[in-house]
Amino acid sequence: MLYVKIQELHKRKFKVAQIAKELKISRPTVYKYLEMTFDGAKAYTEQPLGRKKKLDSYKDWILAWLEEYPHLSAAQIHDWLLERYSDLVVGGRTVRSYVKEIREVYQIEKKVIVRQYEAVPEQPMGKQLQVDWGETKQKTTDNKEIKLYFIAFVLAHSRQKYMEWQTRPFTTRDAIRCHENAFQFYEGRTEEIVYDQDHLITVSENAGQLLLTAEFQSYVNERKFKVHLCRRADPESKGMIENVVKYIKGNFADSRVFSDIEDWNHRALQWLKRTGNHQVHQTTKKRPAEVFLLEKQHLQPVSSLLSYESTSIQSITRSVSKDNTIRYKSNRYSVPLGTYQSNAENLVLIEVTGEEQQRLVIRKGIESEIIAEHRISIEKGKLIQNRNHTRDRSKGVEEFKRRLISFFEDQKQAAAYLDEISLRYPRYRRDQFTIVYQVIQQYPTLVDTVLTKCMTERLYSANDFRDIAQHINELRQEPVKEVESFYTHPARHSHIKASTRSINAYTSILGGRP
Repeated sequence: MLYVKIQELHKRKFKVAQIAKELKISRPTVYKYLEMTFDGAKAYTEQPLGRKKKLDSYKDWILAWLEEYPHLSAAQIHDWLLERYSDLVVGGRTVRSYVKEIREVYQIEKKVIVRQYEAVPEQPMGKQLQVDWGETKQKTTDNKEIKLYFIAFVLAHSRQKYMEWQTRPFTTRDAIRCHENAFQFYEGRTEEIVYDQDHLITVSENAGQLLLTAEFQSYVNERKFKVHLCRRADPESKGMIENVVKYIKGNFADSRVFSDIEDWNHRALQWLKRTGNHQVHQTTKKRPAEVFLLEKQHLQPVSSLLSYESTSIQSITRSVSKDNTIRYKSNRYSVPLGTYQSNAENLVLIEVTGEEQQRLVIRKGIESEIIAEHRISIEKGKLIQNRNHTRDRSKGVEEFKRRLISFFEDQKQAAAYLDEISLRYPRYRRDQFTIVYQVIQQYPTLVDTVLTKCMTERLYSANDFRDIAQHINELRQEPVKEVESFYTHPARHSHIKASTRSINAYTSILGGRP
């Protein structure tokens, strides 16, 4: 096929470079086939490619894969070969050259899978608001560089935009405050708001059942708008706000000098009035500000103040990472081991105290006790860790096990149980022992009962040990209801008396002797 095509184009006076471009092959390949006869080309394609090569033995496999899946890359072919032939030793460059030559000889063009998009219909007035976050780096008046963070809003129908900036990363409370400011700017709210799966507002999509953070869920319940969460890796579903974020970065923020955040936000509003909402939109061919005059009549009114906004307590939330740290001003600060819990919100409140030597105070809740306190570091990228927040590594695991055994009455049985756990979870012995220790601290009077139950049922896991302790404790705390005796009430026919017979009467009936 390749030979025929080359000869045909050559007869039509195509130059070698034009043939190579048309057939997507190299010029040396064109020259090679022009010098061949038809029979020579046929014999060449039936033989291994050119001179003897390392991958000739696998040619049939490679050719079959490429014919069935033309989009495969050489890297995928390489991986499939190694999967089928684990003892094959071949470099990536060798595979790329061989795959390229097969594609040329057999005219297997690499097909690029292109995702098809369809135009999104225009949203009706007052229906949808899209929200997203962004960040930039700006030069300051003293020739330094600062990182700024912003939240952007856009009405889906009129394209009326709003934004707000701050010098630190956004928290959930910051996002709620900016929503309120946006509602005041628009003089109302839409029926639904579209978000990306941002950690500030959502925990999980959960196959369509949205799990929002507790604070944001409370806000949604109070403002009563619908939340539309975009699917992961699908930014096109909120392409409108994506373009607004790019527009803000490329038009407003680009090369603008920062002095202070109040001035920056003031200039941002001026830019919106002068440019962002005044210039004709490329899609609608209308000015957003003019269309907004009609759309705002369809927005739903909002009250001027939320119920919780009257509180004077100003706290900042932070998420606890899996390594039991929180981030504050480019540093990580430790919290006690075990603060992070899977399937939990994992939010803490932080507060900065002191003047000269500022300290970071961390609490679980507004009224709860302090769980951690650190001196704030002026450096960046540091881990500030309290030694009390780490595992006790001064003693080995064996010493830890001996200490656990001492808490049980039947120490021989306890030793056998912990040995079995060690055999089943060799890499997680300390973690397993830590859970057992926590149970001992929480339910000291139940541990012997729990141990016997675990040994009887062959439940050799600290998690099972904990679950059984919790179950027994719940059963012990349930109130016992007194059950009235069946015989406390008088019989319904108590006045009737049964007749009695002598033993001789029963003997005669049964056919026996008196």
